[in-house]
Amino acid sequence: MKLKHNLYRQLLAIVLVMFAIIYVIITAVIPSILTPIYEKNIYLYLKDPLEIARTDFGEDEINSSIAYIYVNKDDVFSSNNLESIIDLKDRQILDRIDKESGKFTYKKNTYYYTTKEANGKRIAITNDNYIKNMKQNLFTTLLPVLMTTLLLMVTIVAWWSRSIAEKIMKLKEKVDNLDNDDYTEKTNFKVDDELKVLSAAIDDMKDTLQKGEEYKNQMYQNISHDFKTPLTVMKSYVEAIEDGVEDEKEGLKIIKQEIEKLEIKVHSLLYLNKLTYYKDMDEFKSGKINITDKLESSVKKFKMTRPDIKWQLDILDTKTTFKGTEDMWEAIIDNILSNFIRYAEKEIKITLKNHRITLYNDGPNIDENILNDMFTPYKKGIKGQFGLGLSIVQRTLSLLGYTVTAKNEKKGISFIIK
Repeated sequence: MKLKHNLYRQLLAIVLVMFAIIYVIITAVIPSILTPIYEKNIYLYLKDPLEIARTDFGEDEINSSIAYIYVNKDDVFSSNNLESIIDLKDRQILDRIDKESGKFTYKKNTYYYTTKEANGKRIAITNDNYIKNMKQNLFTTLLPVLMTTLLLMVTIVAWWSRSIAEKIMKLKEKVDNLDNDDYTEKTNFKVDDELKVLSAAIDDMKDTLQKGEEYKNQMYQNISHDFKTPLTVMKSYVEAIEDGVEDEKEGLKIIKQEIEKLEIKVHSLLYLNKLTYYKDMDEFKSGKINITDKLESSVKKFKMTRPDIKWQLDILDTKTTFKGTEDMWEAIIDNILSNFIRYAEKEIKITLKNHRITLYNDGPNIDENILNDMFTPYKKGIKGQFGLGLSIVQRTLSLLGYTVTAKNEKKGISFIIK
């Protein structure tokens, strides 16, 4: 893709604009600011020789850039250089000089004067050549400096913009190849700047996408295996019943059990998928439930499944209201307890304290490597088991703003919701 306005051209345009601004400042702004200072110097320049000038204006007392006029009653005397300073007759000049010092404009030129009363009126007058020369000197002095500075700026900007453009193109190449094998894993940026941080972020994104793809493929395989097993069992019993090998009543009983297992798996998968859409809804966030009622009902339900173990529910907190809906908390607690009844030996204990729910069973400890991944969908867990239950727990709690962690106790394991 051809860029209409690449980075180099943009930065070069910025440099040229800066040069134009500096040029205007040197040629217009600074001279305007310095003009009052120049004029003050001119008045001093006119005043000093007027103090010693005699009425005959000797040649040794006449400055070529200053003309002198002496007025005594009706007599007017002027220095020989008056006409070279201003093209006016003596009497015409006097009509314009009515202050102690000042300036006036004639034929688009500016003239400055100073007067002194001493046995008549003495006048010193000059044109604005001094100011013009000062402005010209300022310009000719600063212009080479400006041009040299501009050249250096253009050189530095050209080098820097080319370097930045190369980095950006490398980053673009990385982004373009995020989903294929041409991706360059690491790019060596010597300068530790924002582009290097962006490059590292793209690398992290690539790793995340790659892990996500691997996880997705693994999950599809596990789901296929998880669904295939009950289907295979049901198919085998159907064939056995048709061949007269298996009693129809007993076979249908087994088939019904497998259908129920498959139904649970399908409902779990649908619920996990539904959680993806919950995050875009505000309804579940505004819900409030009394967690005590939900814990009591779940314990009562699962106690029928494992009447051989001791069930203990300790409510030690007055704050029993939790965010969420009945369905969400039923999914959370039931999936945890479904896991617990498989491994508990003699005891399952649930404690509510400090707005924290701790669920404990005295089953076997879990390997630390498995402990970190047990809330990942279809991640292999205890005794090679895998499924969606604990993933549903973690994702539902995350949507509600809670966390769940698993912790090995001296004997058994605890799940902590806070």
